[in-house]
Amino acid sequence: MRSLIIFSGLLLAAWISGAAAQQALRPEVGKPVQAAIEALKQKRGKEALAKAREAQAVPNKTAYESYMVERVIGQAAAAAGEHGTAARALEQAANSSAAPEGERRQLVAAAANLYYSMKEYGKAAELASRYMKDGGTDGAVRTIYTQSLYLSGNLPAAAKAIAADIDHAEQNGRSPSEEQLQLLANVYDKQKDNNGYSRAMEKLVAYYPKKDYWQSVIYGVTTRPGYSDRLAIEIARLKLATGTMRTVEEYVESAQISLQEGFPIEANKIIDQGYSAGLLGTGPDAARHKRLKDLAAKSLAEDQASAAKDAGQPAKDGKALFNEGFNLVLNGKSDKGLEMMEQGLKLGTGFRRIDHAKLQMGYAYYLAGQKQKAQQAYRRVQGDDGALTLARLWIIKLGQAS
Repeated sequence: MRSLIIFSGLLLAAWISGAAAQQALRPEVGKPVQAAIEALKQKRGKEALAKAREAQAVPNKTAYESYMVERVIGQAAAAAGEHGTAARALEQAANSSAAPEGERRQLVAAAANLYYSMKEYGKAAELASRYMKDGGTDGAVRTIYTQSLYLSGNLPAAAKAIAADIDHAEQNGRSPSEEQLQLLANVYDKQKDNNGYSRAMEKLVAYYPKKDYWQSVIYGVTTRPGYSDRLAIEIARLKLATGTMRTVEEYVESAQISLQEGFPIEANKIIDQGYSAGLLGTGPDAARHKRLKDLAAKSLAEDQASAAKDAGQPAKDGKALFNEGFNLVLNGKSDKGLEMMEQGLKLGTGFRRIDHAKLQMGYAYYLAGQKQKAQQAYRRVQGDDGALTLARLWIIKLGQAS
């Protein structure tokens, strides 16, 4: 914010020099004003302020003389480090009937900046708002406005203003800044607005797909009211895809869930990744990890033997056909597997929650490298137990470069 104060100060000094030549000031006013301007040029702020106060003490000044004096006091006080005096003087100059219309916004902007620097956020927001209503377009003043709303505790107004800035950027084909999105998420979080926070975080991972943001937004799905624990396997799959599975327990629990769901090949892949990451097979629980690895390998062998035995047998219901197809996808037989999964969905029998199956359908297309069909599958997902949010996150992930 300091740069705006300096810029405004130089602008004021240049304007005052020109204005003094345009309209005559009485000698008792004009002489100390000119002396103040000369002192400012030589960066002697305190001397300039003393001279300006001499002009201020002259009685019966015209509106224009008072306006000029306040402008000089504002500039001199800012140079002398008296920001409170400077802010009040510039605000008063902006309110003067003698202030040229084209100069009011600059004065208001400089005053808003000074109030912000003094942490008088309510006043800074008021003047920044006035600047914008008068047609000002400087982005720095807009930043003062939103930051002041936030820092003053006016969170609803801050959220509204920041969201409007983000919408404006998107509508004009620009990416919102990372700082804007972070601030909006923080405002919603302070208001305990879970829906708003989730939207802001989704935009963060869409525009700035950092692992920390992905980790936060995925965690947010699991803590929202109504979340179904049956989605734990889908949470694990998204973590694997975004590189945000980071702890031993995450790998262990994910592998165990895959085994429980009847997908030992997936469990084996998760365990292998855990070993490759250096998280499994080490430390005091290394033996436990080895037992899990052996169990997954045994389950896979049994599953493959059972699949060979049951080959050609009709599936009992849609869910069984769907799971058989998913196992084929996991084994690299995508064409046949995806066909069986779609057939199982059409049958619709045996599924406890069809939207969870639709999430798995999208994941199967993702594993098969068919991003467009994966996105289409995720767009079919509904539900208020976290499935819809996970689908949106997958669509974001699929729209990003690998």
